Amino acid sequence: MMDFAAFVKDITDNKWNVYGVEVYENGILTHSFGDTKGIYDLYSATKTITSIAFGIAYDEGKIDLDETVLTYLPEDKVSNMSEEQNNTFRKISLRRLMTMSIADIPFVAEGDSWIDFALACPISNPEEKVFNYSNINTYLVGVCLTKAIGSDLGAFIEERIFKPLDIVNFEYARCPEGYFYGASRAKLSVHDLSKIGLLLCNGGEYKGKRIVSEKYVEMATSVQQMNREGGYGFFIWKYRDGFSINGKWGQKCYILPNERIIVTYLSHFEDGSHSLKESMEKNILNVPEMIIQSFVENTKNILRDNLAGIYLHGSAVMGCYNPEKK
Repeated sequence: MMDFAAFVKDITDNKWNVYGVEVYENGILTHSFGDTKGIYDLYSATKTITSIAFGIAYDEGKIDLDETVLTYLPEDKVSNMSEEQNNTFRKISLRRLMTMSIADIPFVAEGDSWIDFALACPISNPEEKVFNYSNINTYLVGVCLTKAIGSDLGAFIEERIFKPLDIVNFEYARCPEGYFYGASRAKLSVHDLSKIGLLLCNGGEYKGKRIVSEKYVEMATSVQQMNREGGYGFFIWKYRDGFSINGKWGQKCYILPNERIIVTYLSHFEDGSHSLKESMEKNILNVPEMIIQSFVENTKNILRDNLAGIYLHGSAVMGCYNPEKK
């Protein structure tokens, strides 16, 4: 049985930095806590908004998942690539970017042109499918969408996603060249992030209005690329028998369609603690303690290995692009 009061007590007793929480059951808001209307950083939860925008363009036949990324990038950027880099990126499809399945791409771009940075990064085996989480993937998808839809992606998202979801208070960022930054830096309220969750839980509909196709939502929320965290779709994470929207410091929307439950919270935890999630699973989802602890230990091992990889490869990643040698 759900015990929302116990969850809130954990938050207040431990002084966890939680801005607000919402719980939906069968599409109805049943519990809330804190500030659910003020806007806060989403970090990588922004990626899911980019995924929905991609789905709308995909539904309208404006973009192809299996087309090479070079088809949709600015022609002047592609023409300036070396022959070697052109041949490499020609083997990379949008599907590969959407599923984070390209090795060697660093986590973030640098410099005055993030497109040039990305296209200059050496990729040892572009046809090898391995999970490699990177903001650059989502950024490039956003640039590709701009060309595919023939208009600014930020304006497109405002008109085609935010407006039908009644989202009026938001912020988002752009790269140095002015493209919508689809990987991070957007801000929404807890309540409006819940609307994104409701849209996906309902197969692409919100309050009876179709925004994106059920076919695309099914693909986006299914496991397209396996990883140690349980699997990844199109900028959406697998979570138990459902899926989740994730930001790096505790920005979460857990969607469990079978149970018709959505749990959204915006918080800020930079210490890697999973205490908030553990409390949520125990008090809201009724996950047995033994299963929670098993997951925690596995997550600690993943974080340890990921940090070891960063230390090992950091110098190579940071040096993949030199604007002076363009």
